[in-house]
Amino acid sequence: MNTQKPTIGLTETQSQNVSRRTFIKGAAMSSALAGVGFAPSQLLASMPGEINNQPTVTRTNTLSGTEFQLDIGTSIVNFTGTPQIATTVNNMLPSPTLIWREGDEVTLHVTNHLDEMTSIHWHGIILPFEMDGVPGLTYDGIMPGETFTYKFKVQQHGTYWYHSHSGFQEQNGMYGSIVILPKEKDPYDYQYDHLIQLSDWTDEDPADVVKNLKRMPDYYNYKQRTVGDFFSEIQEKGFTAAFNERKMWNEMSMMDRDLSDVSGSTYTYLMNGANPATHWRGQFKPGAKVRLRFVNSSAMTFFDVHIPGLKMTVIASDGNLVQPVEIDQFRIGVAETYDVLVEPEDAQAYAIFAQAIDRSGYAIGSLTTDAEVLAEIPEMDPLPILSHTDMAMDMKDMDHSMHGGMHHSQHQGMNHDMPAVDHSQHQGMNHDMPAVDHSQHQGMNHDMPAVDHSQHQGMNHDMPAVDHSQHQGMNHDMPSMNHSQHQGMNHSMHNMSEVDANKEVADWPVEQAKIKWGPHTNMRAEDAQYRLSDPGVGLRNNGRKVLTYADLRNLYPTRHDAKPDREIILNLTGNMERYMWSIDGIPYSKADPIHLKYGERVRITFINNTMMNHPMHLHGLWSDLETGDLNYLPKKHTIVVQPGARISFRVNVDAKGVWAFHCHMLFHMAGMFRKVIVA
Repeated sequence: MNTQKPTIGLTETQSQNVSRRTFIKGAAMSSALAGVGFAPSQLLASMPGEINNQPTVTRTNTLSGTEFQLDIGTSIVNFTGTPQIATTVNNMLPSPTLIWREGDEVTLHVTNHLDEMTSIHWHGIILPFEMDGVPGLTYDGIMPGETFTYKFKVQQHGTYWYHSHSGFQEQNGMYGSIVILPKEKDPYDYQYDHLIQLSDWTDEDPADVVKNLKRMPDYYNYKQRTVGDFFSEIQEKGFTAAFNERKMWNEMSMMDRDLSDVSGSTYTYLMNGANPATHWRGQFKPGAKVRLRFVNSSAMTFFDVHIPGLKMTVIASDGNLVQPVEIDQFRIGVAETYDVLVEPEDAQAYAIFAQAIDRSGYAIGSLTTDAEVLAEIPEMDPLPILSHTDMAMDMKDMDHSMHGGMHHSQHQGMNHDMPAVDHSQHQGMNHDMPAVDHSQHQGMNHDMPAVDHSQHQGMNHDMPAVDHSQHQGMNHDMPSMNHSQHQGMNHSMHNMSEVDANKEVADWPVEQAKIKWGPHTNMRAEDAQYRLSDPGVGLRNNGRKVLTYADLRNLYPTRHDAKPDREIILNLTGNMERYMWSIDGIPYSKADPIHLKYGERVRITFINNTMMNHPMHLHGLWSDLETGDLNYLPKKHTIVVQPGARISFRVNVDAKGVWAFHCHMLFHMAGMFRKVIVA
């Protein structure tokens, strides 16, 4: 049992030592608990009547230091009552937790005992591209019988993870967590430290799962509509409205319940390798602060996490510290990580409840003062139903009931195209706009490609109180403007002397390829919006404070970061019915690489034309997510693009080499993938 005292008052060195010991002891305690009848290897013994065999997988352990030996092989696991073969590291599922220290150089010898090529990618780790572990891109992979040695300096701290980047080995169990201890004192104090690694397991061959999806995209959707649903809608909305709504969804070859490609009909959801029956447990003492490091290592599942009876304070996202935000619930996309603090006061068991986004199942664990006492299993939330907004349909048809918490004053994503404005004869006009406030117009598109101000001499453009603060994301492209004769204009409003990044003027060039439409791209977002304050389908107006991207602010200021040199707009595209995925309508196999210039800062905007969430992961470079305040941009390695939405982030291109850029939904990855070349 962990009895470490708070780190307050200790020297920096002592604090680091205590933090490290605390983490290791906490992890060991959790593993020990898991071993008392709760690890996958113990499952059958604890389930009378089930087939009893001797699984060879062992409990997950922690490895710390600077040199590691990792052996990739296969192990027998049993999560459903039927023994299966998993791909494992050191015979563990999850793979061993690696403890590194910021500033150290780590060496990892990885030996392949499989009869196929394998690899390990260090997700979110900043390193030389040759160490990134993507076969065919950054190296040749690790062939059977071979050992590859990764060696790099650890330049960051926080919570990360690693996984195979070969075939479907990740789906088959090959993933583990990384905790990097900070060189400097951690700004947050806590007495317990637990990893919560979420994942999804199927007894099916993952290749067969893909075949099933290709054959029938709703193969795993067991919550489809019924005739009774239609009659209920007629009673609620009237026949015409109900009929038209069904017609719309049918024309898109979609259903309003297409939330996950793969569901609990084949998946068993795991928490630290324990299924709901075996129930992971982590211990605490009342009044102590507990750090929970959530890692979503699923192949295809988003989870909605809450702990009934406890507030959570988010302190890190994707390994990077953020300003603390107190919440009740958060959605964690595939490949994301979140660190939260909780402070349970009562000597009871609290359920850590992670529902799959489609409510087809859950992973669960308990924070408890007694390993024999488990929390009650909470009720699942209602099945989410997609709205027109999730499909980026025309605003006039939108269901505005989902806008809980959205700030309409920010106007993100508005399109104010004015393609043919002609001010050529505005001489003498008075354009005084003394109280215009454009604050927070992120994402507005003020394209005015044909504006001609060529004869504006003498015009009075005084706008003494114009406030363009927070114009990040605005597109002020005015390629045909002629400012050559603007003598006498008052440009005093452009005084940018204040150190406020939100006063930035978006004057960078924008590059956007045309989407290649065809049978492989049958979905189109007509009105894609920035939805940073939208927690997503199923979490809107549910009575809980739910984390959104708008809540994330870097713990450290970013106001002095350079503004983008250019912007690249990429469209996420696909055909759900044929289960085909692409970027700009072009699958990876036919796509040209994205070229970035070393030293530049580029803004990347995604527009999601599909009805699925896509967690987009850029290897080797941080993504500074625009969440509404340019002074505190949070850094992430994986950014979720909601259905029918757009989102923007900035990248300091500070690492030469070849990098992968892809959707982290494992079965989307083959098409929704790009090679990025930095030179």
